[in-house]
Amino acid sequence: MNPWIPRLFMLTVTGVILLLCVLAILVSGYQFLHRDQIHPGVSTVMGVDLAGMTRQEAIQALTGRFTYADSATFTFRYGGQSWQYSAAQLGVSLDAEATVDAAYRVGREGGAFENLITQLETRLYGQPIVPVVTFDQSVAEGVLNEIAGAYVNRPVVDATLTIRDGQAIAPPAQAGHTVDVAATLSALRQEIVRLATRSEITLVVTETQPTVWDASAAAERVNLALSVPVEFYVAPEDGADKGPWVAQVNSLEQMLTVTLEQNPDGTAAYEVGVSLDEPRAFLNELAPSLAVKPANARFIFNDETKQLEVIQNSVTGRALDVEQTVAQFERAVFASDPAERRVRLVFTQTPPAIPDTATAAELGITERVVQKTTYYYGSTAARRHNIQVASDNFHGLVIPPGGVFSFNEWLGDVSAESGYEQGLIIVGNQTITGVGGGVCQVATTAFQTAFYGGYPIVERVEHSYRVGYYEEGEGPGMDATVYSPIVDFRFRNDTPYHLLIETYVNPGASTITWKFYSTSMNRRVVKEGPVVRNQTAPPPPIYRANRALSPGQIQQVDYAVSGADVYVYRTVYEGDRVIIDREEFHSHYVPWASQFEVAPGDPRING
Repeated sequence: MNPWIPRLFMLTVTGVILLLCVLAILVSGYQFLHRDQIHPGVSTVMGVDLAGMTRQEAIQALTGRFTYADSATFTFRYGGQSWQYSAAQLGVSLDAEATVDAAYRVGREGGAFENLITQLETRLYGQPIVPVVTFDQSVAEGVLNEIAGAYVNRPVVDATLTIRDGQAIAPPAQAGHTVDVAATLSALRQEIVRLATRSEITLVVTETQPTVWDASAAAERVNLALSVPVEFYVAPEDGADKGPWVAQVNSLEQMLTVTLEQNPDGTAAYEVGVSLDEPRAFLNELAPSLAVKPANARFIFNDETKQLEVIQNSVTGRALDVEQTVAQFERAVFASDPAERRVRLVFTQTPPAIPDTATAAELGITERVVQKTTYYYGSTAARRHNIQVASDNFHGLVIPPGGVFSFNEWLGDVSAESGYEQGLIIVGNQTITGVGGGVCQVATTAFQTAFYGGYPIVERVEHSYRVGYYEEGEGPGMDATVYSPIVDFRFRNDTPYHLLIETYVNPGASTITWKFYSTSMNRRVVKEGPVVRNQTAPPPPIYRANRALSPGQIQQVDYAVSGADVYVYRTVYEGDRVIIDREEFHSHYVPWASQFEVAPGDPRING
């Protein structure tokens, strides 16, 4: 074995050990020399070489060289407006200590060997450090809120509709604008992070659409409604000589209604209508004055031709159709043509039950079935006059099958205005001067005619006391009194035929005659009585003061009669069949005193 080989090996090992020791000494020396310094090769992205600087030296160097906050500019834009700010005004600043800490940590954060490699690489290739920049978003947020409040933000405004002084006003709608500060800050932050030196940022703005975009159509409808008045009128063919009636513009304005209606898409629109309460109330109040009751024709029966002759034409009834007229009014309010703003009143027509075209055959009036006459000898001129006036109200009247004749219904108003004169009438227990004396003569004639016609008597009331006028011919118990609306005389037409009433007054003979025309039912009436019972003597005479009389004058106004209960019986046959079996008519008459009028102060006055 060559003796130099071991020696050579030993020399090699010794050399390696010595080299390692030298390297260790060099590394330790290098670390010692840079123990308080930033390692060589470390610099900032701003070009500041920090190698060999202590922390304090590096902070001073960075503070003097960081101009980004003041030089970088950011421009916010919206529409045609712009606002420019420096980064510093937006809250941007350099954190020098944090930046130096980052630089100082280069080559010191790993193990010894790892740090040595990092230091070597940094020395050879360099290590740039990104400055630690702080961004206080609250500052930028304040700036954006200021811009938004002063220049951009605006509330959403719905279109409105206002009626003032007969004119509609409809300001336009406005969309709402609001800066989305959070979204705009996010865009700004991205620019600052990359240390952009000049940047334009469009404000993020949210737009809120109004619920009501446009009220112009509603305004046009209002202005149309208030353009001219609306007129109600009666057409000439409707036969009423009344009106017109005008709804003026100021009244129409009070009737208009404006409501906000929601659409399926979430929007809304104004609807203009008209309240019909006021025109409806007006028409309901007007209706009675325009109403016409249907009136049947009146006839007389020509005994020779056996035909009816019209003495009074029928009248078609008319009633105001309020709802149909109101509907016409609603359309007229919004009509553009002035001619269409005239509202014709709508009427419903009611034809008469018995028109003047009716024939005798159609009505079943073919012959006279009964006739009765009463007498009024000795009546005053006023009483005679009133008998004629009252009788005329019934002449030509037709009662339908099953219909009930009411004396008071057809008699009408008994007053001076309707043609009656003052005469003696029975009121309570006295005979006084009043309007309508003689009407009961007509009622008594009607009763006796219906009695002998065999018609069912629905209502009949006797007088308080016996009256001579009504006992002529038939005797007592065959009279009837009326006093509207309390006391009436009524009978029923129980036949299948119409019944025509004719009345005739003969002043020369002092008679009134009622005739009934119809178709004979082959009726026969048997009367029994009168049977007079319980007669009582009249009381002493009664004297009453009359200021129109002079002392010594006396005027008899009524005559004494005895009181009594009077019974009359009626049996009605139809052929051989009894249809009314001995019907009783009981009349109770009170005793009646002679009555006189004398001058005031007469010692005989007792009533």
